Amino acid sequence: MTKAEILTPPKKIAVIGLSDNPARPSHGVFKYLMENGFEIIPVNPMIQEVFGLPAFASLSQIPNPQEINIVDVFRQPEAVMEIVDEILSLNIKPVIWLQEGVIAPEAKAKAEQAGLTVIMNECMKKEHYKLQAIQ
Repeated sequence: MTKAEILTPPKKIAVIGLSDNPARPSHGVFKYLMENGFEIIPVNPMIQEVFGLPAFASLSQIPNPQEINIVDVFRQPEAVMEIVDEILSLNIKPVIWLQEGVIAPEAKAKAEQAGLTVIMNECMKKEHYKLQAIQ
């Protein structure tokens, strides 16, 4: 699957670590993506809602997780393996997108071994913006 295919809405994106703080990078990235046709599902046990959307404590608490197209991760690299394990336990097949600075080669290898697509150390907003500029 190409980045252009991945980043063409409509897509449901579960954002792990989405912040309700406008100063945080995750907030700005997903405000942009929402404005460009993506459906956002906040995943953060520390907040109740963001962008008027209810936040879930984990992927397993999201109703119909099989509808998730992309799991985007704004967490520390050491948290990624647990996220991959949760995705595998739910038996879902989203693209896993690790944002800039989230570098977890062992978790990436495990996910890819299970047949999942993983993009690591790249910003969805920047990549979407580049693709829009090309079109």
